[in-house]
Amino acid sequence: MSDKTILLVPSPRQVADIFDADDLARLKALGNLVIQNDAAALTDAQFNDLAPNVEIIIGQIDLPRARLERAPHLRAIINVEGNFLPNIDYDYAMSRGIRVLNVSPVFAEPVAEAALGMAIDLARGISRSDRYFRNNTEKYGLDANRDAYSLHRQNIGFIGFGDLGRAIVPLLAPFNPTIRAFDPWLPADYIASFGCQAASLDEVLQQSQITFVVAGVTSQNQGFLGADAFASMPKGASLILVSRAGVVDFEAMLDAAESGHIRVATDVFPQEPVPADHRARRGDNVLLSPHQAGAMDEALRQIGKRTVADAELIARGLPPIMCKVAQPETVAMFRSKPVSKS
Repeated sequence: MSDKTILLVPSPRQVADIFDADDLARLKALGNLVIQNDAAALTDAQFNDLAPNVEIIIGQIDLPRARLERAPHLRAIINVEGNFLPNIDYDYAMSRGIRVLNVSPVFAEPVAEAALGMAIDLARGISRSDRYFRNNTEKYGLDANRDAYSLHRQNIGFIGFGDLGRAIVPLLAPFNPTIRAFDPWLPADYIASFGCQAASLDEVLQQSQITFVVAGVTSQNQGFLGADAFASMPKGASLILVSRAGVVDFEAMLDAAESGHIRVATDVFPQEPVPADHRARRGDNVLLSPHQAGAMDEALRQIGKRTVADAELIARGLPPIMCKVAQPETVAMFRSKPVSKS
């Protein structure tokens, strides 16, 4: 058996949720596969015993420089939670040529699908009409649609234009919209290659009837969408938040919805689970989703497939292509926090 070790510590995910028997067999073919479902149970002593031979770490365990120094043959760290977290000494890892990856691309399609559903719901008032019906206060026909609007030929905006934004765009194609996107990390020509117009943040907010917030939270944008941003949106416009709650001033967003100025749909919250008495649970202008947009069995299974495929490439001395690769210029800026399960 090879003396190379593959350390699999996927917590908070469970091995059985993301890897099937074939996936595990392929990992075992790469070396000595050590599985630890509970990250908290992996002591420093246990890690130190494994470190001299470990080649690939799959999971989100803490990897400060002191641990990385004990793993001279480590070639890759694959985060299966879905974000670049502040659990790694990225500078040291990259100076050693250690690849740091995450599996966030697997969530793009299911979250995009949910985001489109939210946009249609806010525009047409579908779930709101359902609530009225159940309270015996429904309206009929045109009276039910006085403040509704169509997605067809609509002005639509994106704040952030990463994997998720690019997954939503094709779903909008049948509506023939005009799409503007703000992403300071991307050149205008790149955004234009997807049939969208590169725009400033103000242009997106002020000219879009529907705005998708799909930016990850970084040191540069925490809470950057606040009261002034929401006030600049057209009255009755829709805001769909499906990335991270940290990019908005959540209370200001709820204020804007409560005032009736905008409609909001959110799949993410500053605190999860959301407290039972949280104000977000009240009001007709807020559509709530309990961080479920990407949490599908199909997506979790794709985590295993992508992870194994890239682990095999790395073991052969080839670059990974299935997962997102951390970039030295930006990875230290990410401020996502670990989530329980999503």
